[in-house]
Amino acid sequence: METAQAEEPRSFVLVARRNSSLSARGRKVVLGSFFVVALAISLAFALHGAWLILPFTGMELAVLYLAFRAMAQRAGDFESISIDGDRVLIEQWERGRVNRHEFSRYWARVVFEPSVPGKGNVLAVRSHGREIEFGRHLTDQQRWEVARTLKQELRHIS
Repeated sequence: METAQAEEPRSFVLVARRNSSLSARGRKVVLGSFFVVALAISLAFALHGAWLILPFTGMELAVLYLAFRAMAQRAGDFESISIDGDRVLIEQWERGRVNRHEFSRYWARVVFEPSVPGKGNVLAVRSHGREIEFGRHLTDQQRWEVARTLKQELRHIS
């Protein structure tokens, strides 16, 4: 989670990113290591007569590759919320596509629902019947802190 004050007076920007602990290079190294170890073990078994392990190892490695590929596609996803002048802009980047939602600062309200079954806390910005959820990449504690910060920022009118 990154917060920044822009150069203009009372501009506010908050960015929420996924917790991606491996870089692209790190993912390749880990996946390559899995491939080498799994193939070495399965070849050793195949040489001792258990050749049927090879197709299952191949399927296992294919599923692992698909999981790592899905993880890589989502690694760059993030959400941002900016308050600039009389507008609130929420951008949600997912798999290279962006959804932008703009609200009037004067009408925007922060909604925080402490414990929704199956989802945890829910943080959203609401105005004129529209509600956009924010903070999918944040923990419950971080959502609560962001809700408190957003409420304060919406009250400060330049």
